[in-house]
Amino acid sequence: MQCTDIHDRFLFRLITKKAFLYTEMVTTGAIIHGGCLEQLSFNNDIEHPVAVQLGGSDPGDLAECSKICATLGYDEINLNIGCPSERVQKGSFGACLMEDPELVKECLEAMQEVTSTPITVKCRIGINERDDKDFLIQFVSKILNPNLKTIIVHARVAILKGLTPRQNRQIPPLKYDNVYQLKKEFPDLDIVINGGILDVNESLKHLEKVDGVMLGRSPYDNPMIVSNVDSIIFNEADLGEDRRSILKKYLQYCLIQKEQGHPLSRTLKHIFGLNRGLKNARAYRSLILETMQQNNLEKTKEDLIAMV
Repeated sequence: MQCTDIHDRFLFRLITKKAFLYTEMVTTGAIIHGGCLEQLSFNNDIEHPVAVQLGGSDPGDLAECSKICATLGYDEINLNIGCPSERVQKGSFGACLMEDPELVKECLEAMQEVTSTPITVKCRIGINERDDKDFLIQFVSKILNPNLKTIIVHARVAILKGLTPRQNRQIPPLKYDNVYQLKKEFPDLDIVINGGILDVNESLKHLEKVDGVMLGRSPYDNPMIVSNVDSIIFNEADLGEDRRSILKKYLQYCLIQKEQGHPLSRTLKHIFGLNRGLKNARAYRSLILETMQQNNLEKTKEDLIAMV
C-alpha cells in the first residue's frame, strides 16, 4: 500500500522488463464510490505484464471493478484476501475472508463471469491459531474452480487482533513448508510463494518447490536486487542499465510528472533505496528529502545522479 503505485512501477520497468508487477491494493469501494481511476492508471506502453490487486468482499462490486480493470488492459486481476489490518477487517475483506471460503468462491466466480482476464488470489497460510497445513489445503479446496489457475500465498499466518500490519509481516513465523505442501496437493495449480524472501538467488531455492516467487519489501527497499532477474529467471538478456542511467531516466520522468501535477513527494520517495549499500547513501537520502521539501529537482538533479 502506497508503495507500488504507477511511479514505482515505472522505475521498476527501467530495471526489469520481465518481472510481473502488481499495483497496490485498491478497494472496490474506492473504485465504485470514490472514483479513484487515477489509482488504476498505468503506463500501458511499458508496464506489461502488470496485475491489479483488488480488495473487497461483495461479489457484485468485485465483478463491476473487474470489468473496469479488464477494460483498462491489466494482464491479471488479483483478489487480496491476505491483508490483516483492522481497517480492512472493518470493511469485511482482506485476511478475515479466509474464515468464509464459500464467500471467497462466490466472489471469484462473479469476477470470472465478467472477464476472460485471469483472476488470481493472494492469501495467507491461515488466520489466528490456524496455521497448520490442513487449514490451507482445505481452504483452497473450497474456493477452487476450473478457471482458478494461480494462488499466491504469504507464508505467514494472519493474526487478526493484537498485531499491526507491520507486525504481521514480522512476528508470525514463516512456514514455507505449508506452501510447498499445497503445491504437492494441487500439482496443476500455479503456486506462488511470498514472505521474507530477500533476493533472486534465494528465490531459486523456492522455485525448486513452487511455480513462482513474489518479492515485496526487499526490492522496494533495494530496487537493484532485481536487475538480473530477466537473465536468471526468464533466460533473457537483462536491460543492463546501471544505477546512474536508471536514476537519470527516472528523474527526467519525475520532472515531467511534476509538470502534470504530481508532487515530488510522490515520485521521489521510490528512489531512496536506489543506491542502497553505497558509501554516500545517507547524503543521497538527505538530498532527496531536501529536494522534496524545497520542490527543486531542477537544481539538485545532477547532484543526485552523481551520488549513484
